Amino acid sequence: MFKITSFFKVLAVIVFTGALFTSCGSSKDIVYFQDAQNYETIVSDNSYVNTFKIDDVVRINVSTLDQAASAPFNIFMGVQQETNLPGLNSGNRPTQLDYIVDKKGEIDFPVLGNIKILGLTPEDTKELLKEKLKPYLKDPIINIRLVNFTVTVLGQVNRPGTYQVNGEQITVLEAIGLASDLGIKGKRDNVLVIRDFNGTKVYTRIDLTSKEALNSPVYYLTQNDVVYVEPNRSAVSQSTLDNRAGLAVSIASLLITTTVILLTVKLKTHSFAFNSIL
Repeated sequence: MFKITSFFKVLAVIVFTGALFTSCGSSKDIVYFQDAQNYETIVSDNSYVNTFKIDDVVRINVSTLDQAASAPFNIFMGVQQETNLPGLNSGNRPTQLDYIVDKKGEIDFPVLGNIKILGLTPEDTKELLKEKLKPYLKDPIINIRLVNFTVTVLGQVNRPGTYQVNGEQITVLEAIGLASDLGIKGKRDNVLVIRDFNGTKVYTRIDLTSKEALNSPVYYLTQNDVVYVEPNRSAVSQSTLDNRAGLAVSIASLLITTTVILLTVKLKTHSFAFNSIL
């Protein structure tokens, strides 16, 4: 006959087996730049200047002391209502159109026509435009801004998502900072950066637990880069443990139900035998 003590023995075995799959964490799994020494000075020549890619959205403004002369080189569409503020003149402000780098790597610039900027830095593009504008303008001031500079951070971070970059440069650490840092279960020594070079995907991994990460070719991110943080061993073990815990609960529930049924049958049998004697 099944005994209650047998049930508790089986339950103890289940709990002990589950405990075997738990693992202790280590600071080596979560600490950044572990090999950096106190007061160590590192001079790194690692740098990256973003260049324009296909489908980039670029904002270019040309200005000179003679506004009428520079007006044909700026395209505006419609107007945007300005907010009335005390002490300021109210009115309508024109909205400037942006340029999209087409599949040929060109933008269609007013008056000058198609200009190829694919692979050029913003500074290179400024110099190119100044050269082409010489016959039309004297000492033009050119401002260039990449409008669609975004990076996406996914995986084991606290706030995954796509983030707009306001400046012209961002590091992988700054991108992770925008996502509120890696979670405790994020794998820091094998962060994946996916980069698109005009249709060609390049996959590069970076180890953030080492100071050598500062010299990685993907330490400085480019527009539309994707940073993916894998789950570490603790997260994988926890996922496995959760599944096993669910199975253990199901088994324990089945054992309890079986025990109750057997006890009920046993009590009924004893009750029947007692009534027969009477």
